[in-house]
Amino acid sequence: MSEVSTTKVFAVANQKGGVGKTTTTISLGAALAAMGQRVLLIDLDPQGNATTGVGVDPHRFEHSMYDVLLNDEVSLMDVVEPTGYPNLFVAPADLNLAAVEQELTAVISRELRLKKAIGSLGGDFDYVFIDCPPSLGLITINAFAAATDILVPMQCEFYALEGLTQLQKIVTLVQKNLNPNLKISKVVLTMYDPRTTLTMEVAKEVERVFPNEICKTRIPRTVRLAEAPSFGQPITVFDPNSKGATAYVELAKEILNG
Repeated sequence: MSEVSTTKVFAVANQKGGVGKTTTTISLGAALAAMGQRVLLIDLDPQGNATTGVGVDPHRFEHSMYDVLLNDEVSLMDVVEPTGYPNLFVAPADLNLAAVEQELTAVISRELRLKKAIGSLGGDFDYVFIDCPPSLGLITINAFAAATDILVPMQCEFYALEGLTQLQKIVTLVQKNLNPNLKISKVVLTMYDPRTTLTMEVAKEVERVFPNEICKTRIPRTVRLAEAPSFGQPITVFDPNSKGATAYVELAKEILNG
């Protein structure tokens, strides 16, 4: 068995924006890093929120994930940066990534660029979390081709399951053509408010459709979770005693236990 096979690669994805993808990528990654796991966050969203959310300025560096996807001379390790938190690293994104979809169309094996890049890491990391953009385009397909698992943060709202069905169709296509082992392995309910009927109804339906994938830990809707990124800190550092931090630590334990 090769070393790289021990690395769990999660694509954190949902084509709907504002569901807590980046917050989950950062918070879960930071919680696992604090438990002694070596964690790499790969920022594939042109907005670069996973980069700035751990206090890293993408404009300070010559290269970013844009170059990794398009330039064979730039390896993934060339762009990996320490975050200032033990065991937590980030491969930064900037607005250049917005052009990648178009520029990749002329590249051979364009769907497998990220898979190749991650393969070059060897066994350097225990977990890799890929923060996907809120779309199902070529960047997200690259993430799915490279991932061992998909983690879906999902807000408890009316159209949530409809989006999950669409995501499942794309996963099936990727399984057939690029990555037969890919699976939606974790569904995380975010912005969870048990006081509302809608939240409870959606949660019940997700449990019915994804009984084995839904995580026991629910991520609450809290102001502190929303505030943390503007300070460039994971919630586990920004306010370690908050409900949000506690929830992500519990989620990290779930991930560690498989």
